[in-house]
Amino acid sequence: MFSELKDWTVSLVIENGEFTENALVSLAVLSFAESSFFPIPPDIPFILMGVLQPESSYLLATILTISSVLGGALGYFIGQYGGRPFIHWLVNSSWTKWMFSQEKFNKVEGLYNQYDVWVVLLAAFTPIPYKVFTIAGGLCRIPFWRFMLVSLIGRAGRFFLVGTILFFFGEQAKPLLSRFDLFLAAMLVIGILGFVSIKFIGPKKKSEPPIE
Repeated sequence: MFSELKDWTVSLVIENGEFTENALVSLAVLSFAESSFFPIPPDIPFILMGVLQPESSYLLATILTISSVLGGALGYFIGQYGGRPFIHWLVNSSWTKWMFSQEKFNKVEGLYNQYDVWVVLLAAFTPIPYKVFTIAGGLCRIPFWRFMLVSLIGRAGRFFLVGTILFFFGEQAKPLLSRFDLFLAAMLVIGILGFVSIKFIGPKKKSEPPIE
C-alpha cells in the first residue's frame, strides 16, 4: 500500500520523463499535507524532479520550504484546537494508528516539556516524522511564532541542502542522495547529544500530565 501511494505521488509530478502540467502545484500540496497527516515524504518526488531538471532545484526547494512550513502551521492548529480528544482519536483509529501511537505522542510531549522548540528544529531537518511534532507543538502550546521560525530554519536547511546537491551534480547526485537519510541520522545523533548537554546546563520545565 505504501509503495502504491509513493508511486502515485511521483505520477503527480513526473510523467513520461517530464514534469506534469501541474507538477509544481502538486509538489506544494504534497509537501503541505505531509507536514500534518500525509505519510509520503516530499523528498521522493523532489529528488526525482531535481535529477530530471537540476536547474529547477532551488525553485523546488523554495516551494517545498514554504508549503511545508504552512502545513506545519496547520498541524500546530490541529493540535492546539483539536486538543487531546483529537489525539486520542488519531492513536485509536484503525485508519491512523499505524502512523500515530500513544507512546509516540507521550514521548514527543515529554521532549517539548524539556526542550521546547529545539525539538521542532531537529524534526524539521532530520528523518524524524515532522508531522508528529507539528501536532504535538500545538497540543503543548509552545509559542506559535517561535515554532514557525524554527520550522522555517529546519525545513529550509533540509530542502536547500538537497537542492544544492541536485543543482551541482544532477543525475550524479542519486547515489549520494540515496544515503542522505544516513547523513541526517548522524545529524540526529549530534542533535540528541546537544539536547543531553542542554539538559545538564539549562533550566528544566515543569512536566505536564501525559496524553490520555
